[in-house]
Amino acid sequence: MNIDEQVALLMQGTEYGDETLKNAMAAELRQRLLEAQKEGRPLRVYCGFDPRTSDLHLGHSVPMRKQRQFQELGHEVTFVVGDYTSLIGDPSDKDKLRPRLTPQEVARNAATYAEQAYKILDRERTKIRFNSEWLSRLSFAELIELAANFTLQQFVRERENFRVRWENNDPIYLHETFYAIMQGYDAYMLNCDVQVGGTDQMFNIMTAARKIMTALGAKPNIAIILGILPGTDGEVKMSKSLGNHIPLLSSPEDMYGKVMSVPDKAMGQYMRLVTRWTPAQIDEIEAGLQSGRLHPRDVKMSLAREIVSIYHSEAAALEAEEAFKKVFQQKDLPDEMPEYTLQPGQTVLDVLLASGLVSSKSEGRRLIEQKGVRLDGVVLDQFDCAFPHPGVLQVGKRRFVRVR
Repeated sequence: MNIDEQVALLMQGTEYGDETLKNAMAAELRQRLLEAQKEGRPLRVYCGFDPRTSDLHLGHSVPMRKQRQFQELGHEVTFVVGDYTSLIGDPSDKDKLRPRLTPQEVARNAATYAEQAYKILDRERTKIRFNSEWLSRLSFAELIELAANFTLQQFVRERENFRVRWENNDPIYLHETFYAIMQGYDAYMLNCDVQVGGTDQMFNIMTAARKIMTALGAKPNIAIILGILPGTDGEVKMSKSLGNHIPLLSSPEDMYGKVMSVPDKAMGQYMRLVTRWTPAQIDEIEAGLQSGRLHPRDVKMSLAREIVSIYHSEAAALEAEEAFKKVFQQKDLPDEMPEYTLQPGQTVLDVLLASGLVSSKSEGRRLIEQKGVRLDGVVLDQFDCAFPHPGVLQVGKRRFVRVR
C-alpha cells in the first residue's frame, strides 16, 4: 500500500466527534508514517487492556483488529496488560464507581486475556508488557509532577460521566482521576507513536497521554480513536451483562448465528470494526446495497463467514453457514407455533416461564445451563439478562414460541 492507502485503512472505523480533529489526526499519522519510512523504522503502536474479565467478546476485539492492521503494514505492536491500572478501574464509560479488583483477580484474568488476543494478533510479532513494570516504581514526588499538568475542572467538565455524577451529587473519588494520568504515563514509557482506543478513551488518550508526553519532552502520540461496537441488538455497546455479546470463544455455529441476528443498520459498523476488509471492499459492498445489486441477507452471511473464519477457520465458517441455512432458510421449523408478546424489562427466564416453554424457573435455569435454549438458532447462556430481541425461541428440539 502507498501512504495514502495506509492512512485510509488505519483511519477506518475511527470516530472523534469532530471532523476537524479527525482530519488533524489523519494528517499527523501521514506525517509520522513518512518520517518513519525516511528513518527506516516501524511505528511503535500500543493499546492497553485492563483484565477485568477473563471472557472476551467481539467488542473487546476492535482495538486488537486495528493493531493487527498496523502489524500487517510492518509496524511494532505492544499489547499492554493493565495489571496496575486495573487496581483502579477505568471510569471512562461508567456513571458510578467501578469496583476495585484485587491483584489476585487481575493476575487470574490476565492469564487468559493475552491468549484470546492471539486469535487476532500475530503471536510472533506482538510484544506483551505489564504496566506494573513502570507504574509500581513511580514515587510520590513523580506522581505530583504528573498530576500538576491537570486541573480538577478538566476532569469534571471534560469527562461527561464525571460531570453527570457531579451534577447528581454522586461521589467522584480522587483515585479515579489517577487512571488517566497512569495511562498517559504508559504512553510515555513506551515511547509510542500511536495509541489505539475506543471513543470512551478520548480523554485518556487525546488529553492525558498527549499532555504528559509533551510535558516530559516526548513527541505526543497519535490517537486512533475507534467507534464502539454495538451488540447484537444493534443499539447499545456490546456487553456480557446486557446479554448482547458475541464471545470470542463461542462455537462457529453460535458465532455465525449471533452475527446473523445483528440488525442490518449495524452492518457498516461491524464491517469497519471487526473484519479484515479494506475501505475499498467496504465501499463496494455498501454501493451494492444502496443500488440493490446486493441483498442485505447475502451481505450479512458474508459478514458472518468472515468473522467466524477469523476466530475458527474458513471450513468451520462454511459448516456453520450450512447449519444456519438448514434451520432458517430451508424452513426446518414448524409451520405453526404459539406466539408471545415480549413485555418491557423481561429477562430470558421471565419469557421462558411466561410463554409456557418451561414450568418453573429452576427448569429454565437448568435448560439454559445445559445450552438447551436458543433464540433464532443462537444459544442463550444467561438467564438473568434482558431478553435480546424478538424471534423464534426454542427449548430442546421440539418446543418453539415466536416472540414478538
